[in-house]
Amino acid sequence: MRADVVFPGNGMSLAGHLYTPDVPDGVSGPLPAIVIAHPWGGVKEQTAGLYARRLAGLGFAALAFDAAFQGESGGEPRFLEDPFQRAEDVSNAVSYLTTRQDVDPDGIGALGICTGGGHITYAAASDHRINAVATVSAVDIGSLLRDGLGRTRDPAAFRDVVAQAGRLRTEEALGASARLEHILPEEVDESTPVHVREGHDYYRTPRGGHPRSENAWVLRSVDRIAQYDSFARIDDLAPRPLLMIAGSEAATAYFSREAVERAAGPKELFRVEGASHFDLYDKDEFVTAAVAKLTRFYTSHLRRSRAVQPTA
Repeated sequence: MRADVVFPGNGMSLAGHLYTPDVPDGVSGPLPAIVIAHPWGGVKEQTAGLYARRLAGLGFAALAFDAAFQGESGGEPRFLEDPFQRAEDVSNAVSYLTTRQDVDPDGIGALGICTGGGHITYAAASDHRINAVATVSAVDIGSLLRDGLGRTRDPAAFRDVVAQAGRLRTEEALGASARLEHILPEEVDESTPVHVREGHDYYRTPRGGHPRSENAWVLRSVDRIAQYDSFARIDDLAPRPLLMIAGSEAATAYFSREAVERAAGPKELFRVEGASHFDLYDKDEFVTAAVAKLTRFYTSHLRRSRAVQPTA
């Protein structure tokens, strides 16, 4: 069952879809719940919603929501990428869940996909209401933009973009519109790197595309991203558990591997064999493996106040 919900976040309204299981007659009590953060450029109707539906079918309340400045959530300029605000959005989503009578406030976990994995980890380091942290295809957007995928970017090139961000702020102060850039190229060919082609195949085709996922970001966001490190305090998650899921073929798998190495524990890196970064967004054979692992993880670490039998 899905309910459209709206909750406050730093003076903005955040929009979400709350998925809950079909409850058998005679079963009552609050549910364990999971907050789900979507990837960069994504919205709640895409992979975050897919995981939310699957987890709800297995007995959890699952909240997929649009980050501030994205999708149906508020915030101007549209498509601003503020990772600190994204982490705050996660905590605001947790706050919303604690107000619901059908949710166990002591049984809340978090799941982040792609950059959402970085944001929920950053949030949970200081928000101890999040009792279990899991990621799928996690990415630190700070490192991704500073260093490039695989740490291949020339540092001087990034410094130039940060300097440009200051000039763009001045232009906006003088009345110009925020400058938007594509996240992915609108067209790809055989010369395009495989990871980028796979992203295009998910976001820019009917496979995973959505009208509110517009392949855009505000370029001056880079000066906020420059200061951000998703996993800077990952050791502060302990003694709460951490599970990071990555495809064995994912170009981004090093983010999860290195984060788990840095974490104090309990911690686990779970590899989905044969999967790339984007395979774990929606391809059934790989999502099924990830959801099975997530279900075992959350069942073990979130207090289950309601005995719901899995329906999917």
